[in-house]
Amino acid sequence: MLPIKDNNPTTITPWVTYAIIALNVVVFLFTVSLDPRSAQLVNLQYGAIPAIVFGHADLPPEFSPFPPGFGFLSIFSAMFMHGGWMHLGGNMLYLWIFGNNVEDAMGHIRFLMFYLICGIAAALGHGLLDTQSHIPMIGASGALAGVLGAYFLLYPKARVLVWFFWVFIFYVPAVFVLGFWFVTQIINFGSGADGGIAWVAHIAGFVAGLALIPLFKHRNIPLWHDGSPAPAFGIYRPGRKARDAGTGANIPPWAAAYEAERAAKHASMRDDQRGPWGKEGDNRDTSPWGRYRPATGPKQKQPTKPSVGVPKVVRLHKDANPDDN
Repeated sequence: MLPIKDNNPTTITPWVTYAIIALNVVVFLFTVSLDPRSAQLVNLQYGAIPAIVFGHADLPPEFSPFPPGFGFLSIFSAMFMHGGWMHLGGNMLYLWIFGNNVEDAMGHIRFLMFYLICGIAAALGHGLLDTQSHIPMIGASGALAGVLGAYFLLYPKARVLVWFFWVFIFYVPAVFVLGFWFVTQIINFGSGADGGIAWVAHIAGFVAGLALIPLFKHRNIPLWHDGSPAPAFGIYRPGRKARDAGTGANIPPWAAAYEAERAAKHASMRDDQRGPWGKEGDNRDTSPWGRYRPATGPKQKQPTKPSVGVPKVVRLHKDANPDDN
């Protein structure tokens, strides 16, 4: 089951998500440009090796890019390295689809912190299986799993377009897509499928995302969202045009009441021919004094006031009423 896109719009530009994707792509392009021996050395230097992370071993000083005693920093560098095009493409596709909405629910700085913490949790979860292992772990999968866990709790009813068994394409709820992904990781770990993949890192990252999302999301963002087409929080300019014409899909729920009241007021002014719309058709007032609201009902002649010696003043418009003094 391969996700293609979701129908959950954002109210901010997810700059951190874009930056993470760009950094991963740049690092991968650099590593594939190396010869096989150099690429293997880079994986050893910057990959998260459990024995080094837990302090049981150290790289030779001439090969270590980190100061003595700081080999655990490889956890961060390993988050931006990948072992192949499929590895990179799959991770970045999931991050592109689900990362923007999670960043929207947290803000830029919180999302970056959340992403890194989930990556740390994933690396530690994988390393605890064998703290003496000398096999480097690389990839953004653990941190990405945290993002999926957060999306699972925030927007489970959002619709995700998936490519199922490479034949069928249809929308399914996000809770099904992400739940299927998580169960697949558990099954693969239990069956021992493809021992070269850190299944526990995926599981640990997803669980970390579930646990941390209540602490990192904005306070007025509900968990288990009700499925409305927009997030409940975000930057919003009243009266702006919707991205999806006619649907108002970019209007947050907290602004819907304001927009409804605003639209009703404008409709009333159009019906009454008031405001900047004025009169319609050939009856539009062309006087230099601007538009006016015509009187309703039959015109009543105003009683004359006692004369005080002021001469009669006649309007000089071509359509002036001769009886209009």
